[in-house]
Amino acid sequence: MVSRIEENIQRVRERIASAAERCGRRAEDVLLVAVTKTRTVEEMAEAVRCGVGALGENRVQELLLKREAWPADLSAEWRLIGHLQRNKARKVLPAVDAVDSLDSLELARTLGRVAEESGRSLPVLLEVNTSGEASKEGVAPEGLFPLLEGVLAECPNLSPQGLMTIGPLEGGERAVRGAFALLRTLAEGARKEFSIPLKELSMGMSGDFEWAVEEGSTMVRVGTALFGARN
Repeated sequence: MVSRIEENIQRVRERIASAAERCGRRAEDVLLVAVTKTRTVEEMAEAVRCGVGALGENRVQELLLKREAWPADLSAEWRLIGHLQRNKARKVLPAVDAVDSLDSLELARTLGRVAEESGRSLPVLLEVNTSGEASKEGVAPEGLFPLLEGVLAECPNLSPQGLMTIGPLEGGERAVRGAFALLRTLAEGARKEFSIPLKELSMGMSGDFEWAVEEGSTMVRVGTALFGARN
């Protein structure tokens, strides 16, 4: 018997595939990240058993509690997608495979130092505020190159994999696509400027992930469309 979550995952994957086909891309080049804020460990585990390989958590404390309760026989990639305060870096680093919300050189220095002490290289995405909304985290577009330059020069234990953004809440399709296109353009410029791959573009959520795929997203962060509305 197919569960509601499994049905939702199949539906989202079909929508990703259709969006990819429309722009001449392959669906398998887009990673589906399940956004698990407020979701139970049981819901998350079901999603992983149904083929979702990556979990995106917003809050450090919630992530740590879920890691403690996670089934030992079930493997998943844990990504921190929410804003990270520097004083929580040491707590969260052992529990995550990547930090997708790096938005300042001060945070990068802290993460790099903790990663060095742990003897590991930490994959990171640099978060850019492409909508200009004051309510959103992320470095301003004009601050991306200085931030990336600092990370590469000062934080050898951090491995920048790409960029992340959140689409604007208002303005409709044109505004959302504009924000995503800007992130793609910034990534293209950064690749040339710093001669690094930066292949990941994390953009698109439940309400706009199809537009994101059409604009070049390699990683969509989907919660409501997988699990249903939050309580």
